[in-house]
Amino acid sequence: MPTHDKPTPKRSEGHALTRRALVLGAIGSAVLTASSLYIALKMGALPWPIVFAALASVAALRAMGSHDLHEANVAHAAMSAGSMVAGGLAFTIPGLWILGTGAQVTLPELLVASLSGTVLGLVACAVLQPYFIRERRLAYPVGISAAETLKATSDTGASNGRFLFGGMGFSAVYALLRDNLAVLPAKLFGATTASGVALGITNSPMMLAMGFIVGAVPAGVWFLGAVIGNLGIGIAAPALGIIGADVATSIRTSLGLGLMLGVGAGVMLRNLIPALRRALSGHKARVSSDTGEVTPSDDMLDAAERSRRLMAPRSVVALAVAVVACVIAFSLHLGLLASIVVVAGAWFCVYLSGWLTGTTGVNPMEIFGVMVLLLVQVLFHDVSLESLFLASAVVAVACGICGDVMNDLKAGDELGTDPNDQFAGMVVGGLVGAVVAALLLFAMGTAYGPDAFGANGTFVAAQASVVATMAGGIPDMGAFVVGIVAGCVMAAAGLPVMTLGLGVYLPFYLSAGAAAGAAVRVVFDRMHKGKPTEEVAEDEARGQALAAGMLGGESLVGVVSAFVAMAAMLAG
Repeated sequence: MPTHDKPTPKRSEGHALTRRALVLGAIGSAVLTASSLYIALKMGALPWPIVFAALASVAALRAMGSHDLHEANVAHAAMSAGSMVAGGLAFTIPGLWILGTGAQVTLPELLVASLSGTVLGLVACAVLQPYFIRERRLAYPVGISAAETLKATSDTGASNGRFLFGGMGFSAVYALLRDNLAVLPAKLFGATTASGVALGITNSPMMLAMGFIVGAVPAGVWFLGAVIGNLGIGIAAPALGIIGADVATSIRTSLGLGLMLGVGAGVMLRNLIPALRRALSGHKARVSSDTGEVTPSDDMLDAAERSRRLMAPRSVVALAVAVVACVIAFSLHLGLLASIVVVAGAWFCVYLSGWLTGTTGVNPMEIFGVMVLLLVQVLFHDVSLESLFLASAVVAVACGICGDVMNDLKAGDELGTDPNDQFAGMVVGGLVGAVVAALLLFAMGTAYGPDAFGANGTFVAAQASVVATMAGGIPDMGAFVVGIVAGCVMAAAGLPVMTLGLGVYLPFYLSAGAAAGAAVRVVFDRMHKGKPTEEVAEDEARGQALAAGMLGGESLVGVVSAFVAMAAMLAG
């Protein structure tokens, strides 16, 4: 659901980018990174830490006498940046240990992978922010939740604060009863078919809110993918005797991956053609591939619009990418050509990651790592297994930090915070998180040993298990190729299919949860059809605040639970 410019809280007289905001953000990043690494390994999930970071930043700055929401926005952006770096490492590297080959990675290699992925993700976000946030106005529901949380702490946002904090409290209590006390089921109407497809609707206020915020079209396409992948391929085909259940799972997984890759290629192709036409004709305006509207180029923007965009110098971007390519070529033993493929693949995957996060709130970073791992494996047969997993970690980290950074930049755009101030905070928090995540993962791998990771180990590391399984190759190459071609053609034709592959790949119950939220959104919009604009705007703000609170409350419980679990582990 596109969002539009809204009145933002008044800018304070001070500067948002302060020393205390950076120090607070760096400390918070170290703490949140540690908890995120633990929960990703232990529970096989990683809740967005952004709302928690927003509340923590406001509380800490209030204690220091600051009521500047923009300063809090910088601090919270720095705090949350390292968490998804931890996810990128935790969702990939343990897969090497799970395979049981005896292969190991060194601490310097982990640091290089973590820092390289972080730099690539940050640089890519600086390039993508003007397009995804200012031009396409992608929803970024988690970023909206953070913005609404910060607004609710100000005098100007107090009117909707009760809706946000009411939704947050309900969602938090609900998640506590479900996950910690086991009073509520994880799924509603849950059932597993003979072919192994898990049906039902995820019992999650967060997913309901996610569907409400992103809107009917993205969530509807997402659910269509779930119907095709789970009901069509997963259930109907085996039931009719066309294929076996195991084959159906392989086809569904491969088709979903292929669609995500193909759609990304198609979107890029559709945007590339107008750019080539401009370059050949000398025009200085951009033509939207979706609407045909002319958008001014960077040198035609007014000062107000330029202040809301990150203007990344091309020379700096090129230098950063070249340095990363050279560093991983030699430090990760990939070779120069393979490292170029990894970096190019990372850019492609970061684009997909930023889009999916903006339209669904879901960021399957480990899947993007698998995609590049398989590509390198096919093209370069002499690359070792350790180097393949390190390459996948670079990509997963880049995609992970992209999702977090773009959500934070969306929050900043909603509040009117200078994106350059935010970005400086993200660089500090991201680099701190990259170092902390690498050190902790190496320490845990050394202390517990490879046998501690996997389905029967101390750390389930569910996503890393998927990467380990996929390291053997695409399960069904035919379905994968069909997905790539179909996705590319549909996206190049301008169809809104960005979320289709995600639905094919993910479990049905997750997609159904988002679809339920989108259905609520459709009913909400129909109820307000024909009403006065002022009344619609007021109810819209309340609905967004309530949904943002429901989204934030559940993720808040996840982060706090990670802190508690980590403290119990250390105490034991």
